[in-house]
Amino acid sequence: MSRTAVLTSLSAAAVLAAGTTLATAVPAAGDTERTARCGGALASLSVDREDGALEVDADVDGARPGSRWRVVLRHEGRVVADRVLRADREGELDLDRVRPDTPGRDTFRLTVDRRGPADPCSVRVVV
Repeated sequence: MSRTAVLTSLSAAAVLAAGTTLATAVPAAGDTERTARCGGALASLSVDREDGALEVDADVDGARPGSRWRVVLRHEGRVVADRVLRADREGELDLDRVRPDTPGRDTFRLTVDRRGPADPCSVRVVV
């Protein structure tokens, strides 16, 4: 193998190794997620820090298609979303919000209530 070929191979290996090191050295954004069984479905609340803000994702999975659910999201005790949503054909519904990352810890509470004879349930996440 010529000297140029060896140098080219070593350079390529160094670039690949540096790229791999860089990819593993960057920490993944930390999702904090909690779930609860609610009215025969699974409610989940996920909070992810992104670019100085908090991405909040509230989901209900496994609901009866077409069923109606009241979804209330609170941040530090304040209501930031209060909606009645209908489950889609797959029995899912979703509510997303971006919230400011306040100083200290942030507390989110998701309360879901299937419209009808079910009791409400809630999920809490602190980040």
